[in-house]
Amino acid sequence: MGNTWLNAVLQSQEVEYAGFVEVNDVTADAQAQRYGLDRTRIFRSLEEALAKVEADGVIDVTPPQFHPQVSMTALEAGIPVLSEKPLADTLESARAIVRKADETGVLHMVAQNRRYSVPAQTLKRVIDSGRMGRIGAVSVEFYKAPHFGGFREEMPYPLIIDMAIHHFDMMRYFLGSDAVSLFGRSWNPPWSWYKGDASASLVLDFGIPVSYDGSWCSTGVETAWNGHWRFECEKGVILMRDEEVYIQPRLEARQEMGGFWQYRNEEVTPVSPVQPAHTDQAYLLHEFYDAVTNGRTPATTCQDNIQSLAIVFGALRSFETHHPVSMNEMLDMRV
Repeated sequence: MGNTWLNAVLQSQEVEYAGFVEVNDVTADAQAQRYGLDRTRIFRSLEEALAKVEADGVIDVTPPQFHPQVSMTALEAGIPVLSEKPLADTLESARAIVRKADETGVLHMVAQNRRYSVPAQTLKRVIDSGRMGRIGAVSVEFYKAPHFGGFREEMPYPLIIDMAIHHFDMMRYFLGSDAVSLFGRSWNPPWSWYKGDASASLVLDFGIPVSYDGSWCSTGVETAWNGHWRFECEKGVILMRDEEVYIQPRLEARQEMGGFWQYRNEEVTPVSPVQPAHTDQAYLLHEFYDAVTNGRTPATTCQDNIQSLAIVFGALRSFETHHPVSMNEMLDMRV
């Protein structure tokens, strides 16, 4: 992700780097050479960097357990933060970040880039158009087999903590509502290269039932990173498969032989993708720039994003207690 954000900023017409922080000298030297960076602008700590350069924002691309430290340092210095997801590695740490952002009045934004991919934006446009009517149910599938190495393979629930936060956040984004309750279980297949549970299944209540099934050690037939989505709607079905969006409108009911009634459907047809000016990290960087320079509130502030993170920790509680979890209980804990 460091490389992803290096490229995002280097390609931006709106921002430029003031400095860098890297605790590993070997990595610092390698990246300076790879990207042609000024080695004197790479510091060993954020405190040192903020003391020696003038910056308008901080992009936090550290592992989740370091997010509170980075966020607190920047917010206390009055510097807005654009943080990689998840907001923090614990709900307690996330609440501390939100409190600090509230106390200082300094912007803290979370990088939920999956919202801003072309297929997600296309799907959102179809939903918001009302063309397919009310949503009755949603199902999401996510199956991948990445070999990351490093901290992800040591996490107790790598799929849920590091990846499913994207899908939970997209549920909130697509439905325009928050989860009421959830119930789920997790497990780790015998062939898994993860220390923690890499597979899970959940049912979430958003006022609309949403099912989620996923694995980060799948043995084949992988989905796209955004996952595969199916929306059962009043007037037909909306699908997102392999980064493409499709619809199948439902037509009038008719009576078949044998006295059974069923609906006639149109063919499944692709939806023309939207053409936004920015997508993914480039969109987030532009939104962060706009928020810092023009005072506009971005969609994924820490105050909003903690609700997506609460779904993550609600899922973990359900896994460990084997009981349904009320999101009111999780959200009440954040005050």
